[in-house]
Amino acid sequence: MEITEPVRLALERVRAATRCRTPGKRTLVPFLAILFFSYPLLLTSPRAYCADGSGQSKPKLNYALIFGTVWDTNNRPVYGVPVKIRRADDKPTKVRWELMSDHSGEFAQRVPTGQADYIVWADIKTRKGQPKPESRVHIENDERVDISLHLPH
Repeated sequence: MEITEPVRLALERVRAATRCRTPGKRTLVPFLAILFFSYPLLLTSPRAYCADGSGQSKPKLNYALIFGTVWDTNNRPVYGVPVKIRRADDKPTKVRWELMSDHSGEFAQRVPTGQADYIVWADIKTRKGQPKPESRVHIENDERVDISLHLPH
């Protein structure tokens, strides 16, 4: 079988493309230049790049955590229930935080540290005259308080 000129040229291009090449000056010089100029950046401290320029990291803020679970009448966790939180000394209509229970029926909210009382309730429709499920939470300092909200029948 005789090989024509266009086929021979195509075979030569394929052979040339598949040959192993060792790194030459064309690839080695840019690599060394990048390494040389980026090396001082690797030696500097990350604190030198803080926004305020002081080189000090920001102090860790303290908080208290209200963690809760919403349960239905069969003691199963409920997803997607709107949960609202307010301070006990606020007006009853004021809402400071609005959350949703996750797929495990859980919710969590950071609140300021210090002694305070909070009212946590599930914002659901209830029968006429029946109160919404709520819980009172007392916070002393930076702590976690676990609560449960049980939905009515």
